[in-house]
Amino acid sequence: MHLSDRLSTVLGAALLLTGTVAPVQAQHHAHSRSPDALTSDTARSTTLQAPGQSVFGAVQEAIRRLEADSTTDWSQVNVDRLRQHLIDMHHVALNVAVENKTPIDRGVRLRVRPTTEPARASLDRVLDAHPHMLKQETGWTMAVKEQGDAYVVRVTTDDPDETAKIRALGYMGLLAYGQHHQRHHWHLVQGRHPHQDESR
Repeated sequence: MHLSDRLSTVLGAALLLTGTVAPVQAQHHAHSRSPDALTSDTARSTTLQAPGQSVFGAVQEAIRRLEADSTTDWSQVNVDRLRQHLIDMHHVALNVAVENKTPIDRGVRLRVRPTTEPARASLDRVLDAHPHMLKQETGWTMAVKEQGDAYVVRVTTDDPDETAKIRALGYMGLLAYGQHHQRHHWHLVQGRHPHQDESR
């Protein structure tokens, strides 16, 4: 046998061994682990983290915190109330048209119109509560007036250095501004008055 033929035979045997022995060893290693360990590994690799929808995510977060709080009174918990508020937030974010944005002295004037009936009801509720919260958190004054099928919203400040910020924030920024939303959601799901003891 020529040298090249012998080398081909040796290489072929090596490849054969590599292709058959290694999988057997891997299979033996897998079978040597407990079924529970394999199941746990599979669960970790296939469990997704994102809740899939923002309302689900906010409700899941609230439930986790309720479960972690030993003082939670489950007889008072109201997840449906939080859900309704989150639906309102959805409507006022997506189903409202900003028809006009005008700079005024120390602030901004906005004309906004709900584009659906559910959005109108949601905007009624949000604009009823938000001026108080905005005033408490920023000192800014929000005045709301109905005008036909729209709302005129005026936001002003006593601090001239904040005028540009208010104008830049506009409709969505002024509704989303600050950290009171998270406290508000926590109070709602606990079954408390939404503006009760804002420090908690």
